[in-house]
Amino acid sequence: MWQFSLLAVSVVFIVAATTRFKLHPFLALLFAAFGYGLLTPGLSMVDVAKAVNDGFGGTIGSIGIVILAGSIIGTFLERSGGALTLAERTLRIVGERRIPAAMGLIGYIVSIPVFCDSGFVLLSPLNKALSRKAKTSLAAGAMALALGLYATHTMVPPTPGPVAGAAALDADLGLVVLWGLPVAFVAAVAGWIFAVKVASKIHIGDSELEQAEEWIALDHRPGVSKALLPILVPIVLIVIRSIAGTAFEFPEGSAVAATIEFLGQPVVALLIGVLLAFLLPKRLNKGMLASDGWVGHAIVSAAGIIIITGAGGSFGKVLQNSGIAGIIEQHVGGQQLGIWLPFLLAAALKTAQGSSTVAIITTANIMAPLMGAFGLESDTARALVVVAIGAGSMVVSHANDSFFWVVTQFSGMNVSQGYRLQTLGTLIEGTVAILTIWLLSLVVL
Repeated sequence: MWQFSLLAVSVVFIVAATTRFKLHPFLALLFAAFGYGLLTPGLSMVDVAKAVNDGFGGTIGSIGIVILAGSIIGTFLERSGGALTLAERTLRIVGERRIPAAMGLIGYIVSIPVFCDSGFVLLSPLNKALSRKAKTSLAAGAMALALGLYATHTMVPPTPGPVAGAAALDADLGLVVLWGLPVAFVAAVAGWIFAVKVASKIHIGDSELEQAEEWIALDHRPGVSKALLPILVPIVLIVIRSIAGTAFEFPEGSAVAATIEFLGQPVVALLIGVLLAFLLPKRLNKGMLASDGWVGHAIVSAAGIIIITGAGGSFGKVLQNSGIAGIIEQHVGGQQLGIWLPFLLAAALKTAQGSSTVAIITTANIMAPLMGAFGLESDTARALVVVAIGAGSMVVSHANDSFFWVVTQFSGMNVSQGYRLQTLGTLIEGTVAILTIWLLSLVVL
């Protein structure tokens, strides 16, 4: 029981250090890695130091560029006005009278490459304007948007959280996309129903309509096709690689197979997306590509996530080297528990410390050495576990979550209304997501 106790103490330490004592997650994860390793029988001090270095370097080496590229794509979509273009076209398709459905679908699409916080800030004025024009509930549109954004933000790459989770679990990124998209859609539909049935009955403040950020060139926004390319092309390339690897048999040395394998590598696919994102501004200038321009802003935004991800890799490597997987397999092994364990652990971490990304990274690295113990070693199982962790990282958004305050403050909610809407909504959305994953697992695992 000593290693079980050490693992529990390590998780509690990470939560307490990041919430009560406001320690940066990077340091909390590193201290937990060293503490767990040094107190584990059979690991020498040199072994622990090597595991920390190997875990940090290996993790960043595998997904650092992917996270940076995804951040650049998201920034160019925001600042060029491409995200607003997609929002307006979605409204035309769905209809301005169906504001909650439109905002939920917009959030689902926009948050694949764009952070949910940024997406809500960007689209909240649009929701307010349309809700007033159509004389529909402002709260319903706001919650449908927030929950639509949250669904893909936590479960669909190239958002950094799912990318980092896939790297930690050695999951195929294409399969994570293939499973994450439908699960996130079901979750977003649940969010839309919640918005229509519950949020629409709550009146929230009539704050003034915020103006769009000055850097959005409203008169020179890219068209829909151009705005979609940086999102769709990388996803399609990654998914084609995943499908081709299992559905087709190419002759040895096939140039077609080599090309598909190369273009479908996440780092290559996302860099192609970056090049397509450079087409979004009306006129690309060197200032946008400079260290203090759009690219520089994107890199700074991604840097914190990358170092947290690396520290999570260190923690995971120490756990792996400690042999805890074999111990857990002897005591609690079993496939049925396996698909629920990552969800519950991520939900506990999310609720306690607030950050979905930290919850995903920490849970994925705890689960990495345990996949065999729970019979989750297949490619499909690994992808579903990543999505399950993402579902858990939604449960629940409350006062310790920055997104909670973004949603409440930009929508004119008070704290009590925020708990009745955002907190309850994320609980329902995350629960629907894990139930969907569980049902899928009964069929495909």
